[in-house]
Amino acid sequence: MVAAVEALGAQVVIPSKKNRLVQRVIDRNLYRDRNKVERFFSRLKQFRRLATCYDKTASSFLAMIHFISALIWLR
Repeated sequence: MVAAVEALGAQVVIPSKKNRLVQRVIDRNLYRDRNKVERFFSRLKQFRRLATCYDKTASSFLAMIHFISALIWLR
């Protein structure tokens, strides 16, 4: 899995398990940023309208993403 990610030119930022003999070296700041992005998408998916894609056009879907993002930001 790690080789496939690195073959794409990406950097692996998920730490290896604690019981692994050879620990993978990761950038902790990059891992924190990745975690923030994943949690944000999780919050977006809590809104049923986005999760089920009720909007017919891409522009209205994007507008709803902007609106819900603003709601999450204001919380």
